[in-house]
Amino acid sequence: MSVPLKIRLLLADDHLLVRQGLRMVLNAAPDLEVCAEASDGAEAVETALRDEHLHLAVLDVAMPRMTGLQAAAELSQRRPELKLLMLSMHDSEQYLFEALRAGASGYVLKTAADRDLVEAVRAAMRGEPFLYPAAVTALIRDYLARKETPADPLSPRELAVLKLIAEAYTS
Repeated sequence: MSVPLKIRLLLADDHLLVRQGLRMVLNAAPDLEVCAEASDGAEAVETALRDEHLHLAVLDVAMPRMTGLQAAAELSQRRPELKLLMLSMHDSEQYLFEALRAGASGYVLKTAADRDLVEAVRAAMRGEPFLYPAAVTALIRDYLARKETPADPLSPRELAVLKLIAEAYTS
């Protein structure tokens, strides 16, 4: 998919002041335009399904009625061509992994949104992931931990006991 000349955005956050600030940051970029806003996850889903000209949704992780994570999961299923970015005040591995599982292309911390959000939108539209530096570290740590996990989760002794049970031996 080629990147459009003007990227049309949906901005969803339950705090009006945050939305206004993010709108200013995003609209200051010549290739970005916030075309729709939502104050909760359910409204974000309704808006994204109604306006098929939107290219990307920026969703706050924690919103009322439906969280941004729930909204991202639903939008991934119902509108897979819509790019998704998660915005959060939580520097949490759990939220990061849930966001990626829900279909988000990136995870941006609110504390760095003025610096990172525009680049995150552009990266998502190019089909590239965007993660803040600590998130990359968390992903690498998780990958290495999984790699060190043995292929068989049972120890040799547990396998021997399981074999004896299967052969009808009792304790």
